[in-house]
Formats: sequence, C-alpha cells, structure tokens
Amino acid sequence: MTDCVIIGSGMAGISAALTLKARGLSFILLGSPELSAKISRAESVLNYPAFCLKTGAAFCKVLKSQLAEQGIAVKAGRAVGVYAFGDKVSVQTGDDEWIEAKTAILATGVSFSGSAAEGEAEFLGRGVSYCATCDGFLYKGKTVVVTATSRGFEKDASLLENFAAKLFFVPLYRGCTFAPKKPSTEIFTDGLVRIEGGSRVERAVFRHRTVETDGVFLLKESAPLAALCGGLETDGKHVLTDRAMRTNLKGVFAAGDCTGTPYQYAKAAGEGNVAALSVADFLSGERNENGAIPRENGEDGRIKEKIG
Repeated sequence: MTDCVIIGSGMAGISAALTLKARGLSFILLGSPELSAKISRAESVLNYPAFCLKTGAAFCKVLKSQLAEQGIAVKAGRAVGVYAFGDKVSVQTGDDEWIEAKTAILATGVSFSGSAAEGEAEFLGRGVSYCATCDGFLYKGKTVVVTATSRGFEKDASLLENFAAKLFFVPLYRGCTFAPKKPSTEIFTDGLVRIEGGSRVERAVFRHRTVETDGVFLLKESAPLAALCGGLETDGKHVLTDRAMRTNLKGVFAAGDCTGTPYQYAKAAGEGNVAALSVADFLSGERNENGAIPRENGEDGRIKEKIG
C-alpha cells in the first residue's frame, strides 16, 4: 500500500508530490500528465517567485521538467470516489480502478464550468452520476442525458451510447468531435438548469428545452467535493481545513484552490507543501491517540485547532 495518493496534478498536487519525494515517502500522483489546464492556458504568470518566462505554457514546461528530473510520473486518471476508512483511504477512478493508500491529499481544484444544477445533489445516486464507467451498465436500454465539459469525455459518451436506447449528448465546450453510432442519439448545446423527478430522475430541464430521461451523467473534471468524498466537511464549494491542511476525515488532507480563495499558484504551492508535511507527520505517528489534533470551527467557518 502506498503512503499517499495525491488527487490532482495542478500546482498544489505537484508541490505535494515534490515534498513527499524529498521526504522519501511513496505516493501516486493522480491527474492529467499534461498537468493543470489552468497553468498551461494562463496568458501570463507575473507573481510567482523566481519564474520569469511569463506564459503559462512556459511555466507548465518547467514544471514537467522538474517532475521528470525527480522521477515523478503522473498517473492518468480522474477520481470519482474517495473513501476514508480510518486506517486507509480508497480512491475509485473513472476507469473503475481502485487505489489504496494510507493517506490522501485532495488537490482537485475548483470547476468554473458545468456549475451545479438545481437538483444535482438531491438526485445523486438516484439517476445522477459523475462516472460513465461506474454506472453506465445500469442504463442499458434506457434514456440518458450526458453533459460534458471537455472533449476528453467523448469516449465516456460513446460508452454510454452503447448501453442506452436513447442518448442526448450536450457538449459544454467548443470543437465537439463526438460522432454518434446510433440514429437515435441527439446532440445539442444548451445550459442545464434543473434536474427533476420523484424517487428518481425523470427529466432534465435546460434553458430552451426539457428532456424526459432515466438518468443524467454530468461529466466534468472535478466532481463536487461532498459527492467525491462522503462525510467531508465543506462550505458548499470548498473543503474545510485547519492550518495543517487536515480535513475532518482521518488521513485526508486538502490543498490548493479546493480549499478556497485566493486562487493563486503561490498559495496552492504553499498549501501543497504543508499538506505533504502533515502527511509525513501523520505517518510518523506525531498525532494524538485518535489520529488527529482536536479541532473546532472558527468564526469564519474554517476548521481551526483548539489551543489550551
């Protein structure tokens, strides 16, 4: 079993990986081998110390080179479930692979596209899913709506098309190349407003049309944190941590944009470093008998350490 699984290959995840490497700990860095699109697409990077090449693409190239020099590979994949059991953490990927580790660092970032629709959380597990590989077989012969935030999810849509009798594919990005295999498949572009139903999903309401459906697959780079990791304390959009980047779940830490603003590279790198050092402390037994320092919620809603 590896010491830690880092979920996300943005600045926080990279910083955590470099720190764990320096501490001699084993880990898996799960994410995109191309690293974070937030980094590579940045027009300029002006406020990161010692970096003077300005463009995000150049910054991404330097980061890739540093990872390669340290012998750190990014395992391609997307987490769709994180389960903390006290003595270990199990991570389910979008390819239905399971990774077991002693600890986990959530460095998922935040999604600025495909924001939550009304009813999304309510119908999770009752017709709403974030993973085609995990749940696609449940919709054999049924009607399915699929929204996708990037071209990379077109293969997931193809998988769902194999199962579904009727598929509505809604790309939320430019340059869609999805080619339907069935004449019953429809492609349209619209914004999902609301998911409705009774005990299960019955319809998807878009801005300009309503679709009767048995299920809605919301394919996006990062699922809502509360859905990704059951029992995780959040403020809705961000995970709550203390200053050591510990969450309320034993062995689960968080860093970067997913912990809140400011969404800055320097902040993410610092938090990734702190989270990795906290993992090292946790694994070395520098904690109380329950596995974590007692904490309480501060006035700002963030988790804070009890003093005295």
